[in-house]
Amino acid sequence: MIVGTVPSPDGVPTETVGTPFASRPAPPMLPSEAVADALGTVEFAAVLELVAAHAAGPLGAARIRSRAPTADVEWIRHELALAGEIAALLRRGDEVVAEPVRDVAAALARLRIEGSVLDAAELAGIGHLLVAARRVREELRRVADLAPRAAALAAELPPRGIERRLELSVDDDGNVLDTASPALAAARREVQTARQRLLRKLDGILRGLESSGEASVTVRNGRYVIPVRRDQRNRPGGIIHDESGSQGTLFIEPSEAVDSGNALREAEVAEERETLRVLRELTDLLRPERTALRGAFEMCVAVDDAVARGRYMVAAHGEVPDVAAAPAALVVRNGRHPLLLAGAEPVVPFDLDLPTGERTLLVSGPNTGGKTVLLKAVALAAALAQSGIVPPVGAGSALPVFTRFFADIGDRQSIAASLSTFSAHVGMLGRILADADDATLVLLDEVGSGTDPAEGAALAAAVLVSLTARGTVTLATTHLGSLKTIAAKVAGVVNASLQFDAATLTPTYRFLKGVPGRSYGLAIARRLGLPAAVIAEAEQRVPEAERNLDALLAAVETRERELTAQSEALAARAIDADALAARLAAQDEEQTRREAELRRREKDAERRAREQARAFLLEARQTVEEALGAAKGAADEAAAREARRVVEEGIRREGVAIEAAVAEGEPVAVTVDRILPGQRVRVSAGSAGDVLEVRTDGRLVVRVGAMRMVVDANAVTPVAAAPPRERSVPAEPPAGPDARMEIDLRGMTGDEAEMATLAAVDAAVLAEYPMLRIIHGMGTGVVRERVRRVLGADRRVRSFDFAARNQGGTGVTIAELAG
Repeated sequence: MIVGTVPSPDGVPTETVGTPFASRPAPPMLPSEAVADALGTVEFAAVLELVAAHAAGPLGAARIRSRAPTADVEWIRHELALAGEIAALLRRGDEVVAEPVRDVAAALARLRIEGSVLDAAELAGIGHLLVAARRVREELRRVADLAPRAAALAAELPPRGIERRLELSVDDDGNVLDTASPALAAARREVQTARQRLLRKLDGILRGLESSGEASVTVRNGRYVIPVRRDQRNRPGGIIHDESGSQGTLFIEPSEAVDSGNALREAEVAEERETLRVLRELTDLLRPERTALRGAFEMCVAVDDAVARGRYMVAAHGEVPDVAAAPAALVVRNGRHPLLLAGAEPVVPFDLDLPTGERTLLVSGPNTGGKTVLLKAVALAAALAQSGIVPPVGAGSALPVFTRFFADIGDRQSIAASLSTFSAHVGMLGRILADADDATLVLLDEVGSGTDPAEGAALAAAVLVSLTARGTVTLATTHLGSLKTIAAKVAGVVNASLQFDAATLTPTYRFLKGVPGRSYGLAIARRLGLPAAVIAEAEQRVPEAERNLDALLAAVETRERELTAQSEALAARAIDADALAARLAAQDEEQTRREAELRRREKDAERRAREQARAFLLEARQTVEEALGAAKGAADEAAAREARRVVEEGIRREGVAIEAAVAEGEPVAVTVDRILPGQRVRVSAGSAGDVLEVRTDGRLVVRVGAMRMVVDANAVTPVAAAPPRERSVPAEPPAGPDARMEIDLRGMTGDEAEMATLAAVDAAVLAEYPMLRIIHGMGTGVVRERVRRVLGADRRVRSFDFAARNQGGTGVTIAELAG
């Protein structure tokens, strides 16, 4: 019987009587000696050991070992899903921690007895349990969103003060600490003082004796004594507590030290009395929390058990199978034998499908081909799943929930019971036929062997027909040729085999359903060197029907190998075709990208040409204006004004074309030779302004509102063409002693505020303002911190600080600029 969480019919974990949290023993299987015998035959206990090795502590490992199959479908689904949750966390790199705990079950049981007192070691174990339980509960809460079933294992814990009190009272080794109580600390100091006083007195007496040599004070019967030779002339008077083995030395407690010894004993009794009082007090402190302590204990062990199952699932590359009450389809994907998987050799997986219309799988083929391993692997997959352990199967597997397991594998001969091999097999078949139903899994290895082949085959066929008619899932192996034809005659029986390399006569362990296997007995004998004449004679003695069947199977195997080779070749071609298609798609994508780049360059060239034309027209306008200024007469002035009209029309036309080009294409990289004073641009911070000056170092002076800023040419984007009317350079903002510089950053993001602050400092420095007032508000403090970081890194800022309280306080920063 397994200990674990069992969901109620509505899916919510229920609580067993006496269990304080969502964990209870799993419902047992129907009692059957055959079930235990079958599990032993398939080495179920050895597989449990593999799973238990992943536990953090011995109690978690013991709980894994106690697991056994159950028929409760809802419990099985819950336990498999719990292990699957933890495995999913582990596979994403989220390590789930399980804490090992000491076995305090006996101590917790003693808390039920009024007046009982736990010793210091038991209290230390409970203290360790509380520390571990708190860590485990925190871990379960951490993963609650991704692993709700695991989080449901969390238990309520006693108050934190109890944990602290135990920590101050006992250490990990089970010793009561001086900090347990002031009285205990005082009693121990008194014991130490009395002991030192007694030892000094005894040491003085010992040194006063003749021939004391290297003798020293020792203890006999709980009293401090000195060794004195029996024949010592000046032997002190006192109480003789013992003598040496040679009877030549007496161990005496001198009379003058008796009172000191009594004083020491009184101090020790007082210490023992206080220690007992402390232990009783701690026990009484824990007694009301008995239920919570049991819950913490069960939580730690259950989590260790669940995490171990999750780790095994990851190590075995298992996936949670679907389970359903039998009769149901049996589907195994990527199945592997757990014990083989734990070895160093690679394991060949198998796929098995037994729909509800197919109940008996008859596997044939040569010895050492893996037939028995296949039977055991299927049985172990079902037994592990019904024990709440995810077996080494792949996604898409579906397992029936069996109520009985039978396994007739190996030699059941018993000399003591006067049973031959055949008699033992027949006895087992009798028990199977007596109890098997449609919720039973039966394994029959070499069915019908051990007697006359004809009679054995007839008996085996009758047994298989009977089990198939009942709906029993039966997996059987055989070498009997006549049994291979039963699948063609009885509905629900299907042949299968494990591939064997006919050229090398070695097994490949690849499972094939629907095709019976050849035994290769004579071929193996020929390979092992038996005389050719003997082999030929044996071949002649094989019945013609079996020779024809063997030849047919050989042809089927050859055809299957050819089809497999063709399938692999087609798969390789499909991969090549996919790769070619991917390359062509990449080439098409690259061609499309190049065409788009070419169109972009064409548009860019057109924009540059139009901007250059506009620049020429602006220069022409300046020439026209100069001509107007120098005009002497009305005719010259009329001609100049007409020239100006033509130039302005050209400027307007080119400006509209540039705006259209910008709207259609990507933003154009701007250089100094394409920016002119008076042009409207947008800076990277998002504000629009007018170009005041184009510097020789490639930077621009841009006026944005009341501010002037210095920016790189490639940090601006033209936003409009010059208007058709005559434009002049905007007037600079007034600068003087009464001018104030202030910017408001409220509502901006951190990046926007940083850019605006830099621009404001640039403008203030150009305007030669002595200070700059920056309004950033209080809010979350993000904008304020970005502003102060910018000011602190700018060497043009002499100092900065918050404004006075009546002028904005911490919502405003005043920056003093360097002269």
